[in-house]
Amino acid sequence: MSIPEEIDFEVDADDLEPLQEQERELGAPSLVVDDLYVTYRVFGGKRVGDRSAGRMQRMVSRGRQHVGGLTSVEAVRGISFVARHGESIGIVGVNGSGKSTLLRAIAGLIPPTKGSVYVSGDPSLLGVNAALIGELTGERNVMLGGLALGLTPDQVRERFDDVVDFAGIGDAVYLPMNSYSSGMGARLRFAISAAAVPDVLMIDEALATGDAAFRKKSKARIDGIRDQAGTVFLVSHSLRTILSICSRTLWIHQGRLVMDGPSEAVCEAYHAFVRAQD
Repeated sequence: MSIPEEIDFEVDADDLEPLQEQERELGAPSLVVDDLYVTYRVFGGKRVGDRSAGRMQRMVSRGRQHVGGLTSVEAVRGISFVARHGESIGIVGVNGSGKSTLLRAIAGLIPPTKGSVYVSGDPSLLGVNAALIGELTGERNVMLGGLALGLTPDQVRERFDDVVDFAGIGDAVYLPMNSYSSGMGARLRFAISAAAVPDVLMIDEALATGDAAFRKKSKARIDGIRDQAGTVFLVSHSLRTILSICSRTLWIHQGRLVMDGPSEAVCEAYHAFVRAQD
């Protein structure tokens, strides 16, 4: 499958090799998502019958219901799938399709409006926008992040040097996080999250940050998690990244699951859809 450069804006063509999936026996289900709905309710919706809204605003408002001053946004609508130990699953879709909301619901950060999520083990969500405490040093954030992943203080100290080396931030780890560039912060978040081997690791756009060497290290770490029977979810706009890491892909659009299957087939269909929209 050939992906043009305008679609693959995150990763250079030679950064990642296509996935050479070997025959592997998948384990038991690690995650079951059953008819999941997530609805946000926010105050300040536009007036019913307002004809002044432009075409773009009307498109953004699809899937929203306005009741007085309360706006209901259906971010996830009836999604169901089963993931197994040892799988790497990509998630694609245009901005606002519900990808990040789905991951947050799986991680238990937001409650389902309807439906259920069953997880075997502890899920860990890594996102480029995940908040670390800017006033604290990177060193303190490594400790806090490790504890949040279920590591003991001794285990965090044992893995501290590896985390810093993986992130490539050197002595900056002893400086406050708010002095870091966005790239340094994102690399440290990935390194902290991968310090433990979670049962279900969810990565939201994290591989978009860093040079080719860091992305290859990240891919190797993801492969290691899969080899230890973990399940990995990766949200990315880069189809080349998805194809190089994930054997299976979910395509989500307007909160609904459009397609679930082998990455090559799903990415080809999604690519055709994006080209048609352009």
